[in-house]
Amino acid sequence: MSKTFGKVGVLYGGKSAEREVSLMSGAGVHQALLSQGVDAHLFDTGLRTIAELAAEKFDRVFIALHGRYGEDGTLQGALELLGIPYTGSGTMASSLAMDKIMTKRVLIEAGLPTPGFVVLKNESELEDCVAKLGVPLIMKAPQEGSTLGIVKASTRDEVPGAYRESAKFDEVVLAEQFITGRELTVAILGKGDAAHALPLIEIVAPQGNYDYEHKYFSDDTQYLCPAPVSDETAKRIAEICVQAYQTLGCEGWGRADVMLDAEGRAWLLEVNTSPGMTGHSLVPMAAKAVGMSYPELCMHILKDARCKVGHQPMKQS
Repeated sequence: MSKTFGKVGVLYGGKSAEREVSLMSGAGVHQALLSQGVDAHLFDTGLRTIAELAAEKFDRVFIALHGRYGEDGTLQGALELLGIPYTGSGTMASSLAMDKIMTKRVLIEAGLPTPGFVVLKNESELEDCVAKLGVPLIMKAPQEGSTLGIVKASTRDEVPGAYRESAKFDEVVLAEQFITGRELTVAILGKGDAAHALPLIEIVAPQGNYDYEHKYFSDDTQYLCPAPVSDETAKRIAEICVQAYQTLGCEGWGRADVMLDAEGRAWLLEVNTSPGMTGHSLVPMAAKAVGMSYPELCMHILKDARCKVGHQPMKQS
């Protein structure tokens, strides 16, 4: 085993609604690190405690968790307190990016394009919401990922049902202007000025329905990489996505989702700070387009693991 990184924990599973995806991501990352000679060990944060995590005395960890308690800054804060270097974004960026409402507010403040939205606390607000956004519109659970809690309302009659479905996942619901166009995603590696985008991917799902099943389990969805857009358009979208990633304070790796409308305008939807690493995942696909294999991608992410709060990692005694 390589001693370069010491004992490495691959944190996966967790307690969120995305546990199933995280188990697949973590298993893939674990095998990739083992193939590169890393002393890697799986650690399921959904079944084991923070005390057990501390007792493992990992020299660094690779976070392959998605959703609450893994991608939202909570675990990152615990790792900071334990002094264990970790992959990806820190507590603040993770928390901001996980919350779709806060993400949009930050993007708007930075002058970046994102669809109009309304924050809904109860069903009585739906009439005003439709008056502002029109239909179709999208209802989203603000703190879920993997398309969970995302429902399209094509007509006014469908709005209440869409709201109720999203409300199953969160206390508030994000209602968002529906952008008709092409769905693109941009993987980003690095930190600060060194952050850079990988080739764009266009997602072409059956009937335009890129839901949980089509995202992770179906072979019917098409992924076009590099996306068939002009070089000028690709450059402009990449710049917008990198700017969003930097504005939120992300580092290590991430993925920004974008809609490209018929007029060629790009609209930022969200930024993911711990994207999937499954066989259907998009960051590995984009990395492959520039000649970076899945194991190489995992090693690239792992080498940048660090604590982010400005102190040196404590000794693992």
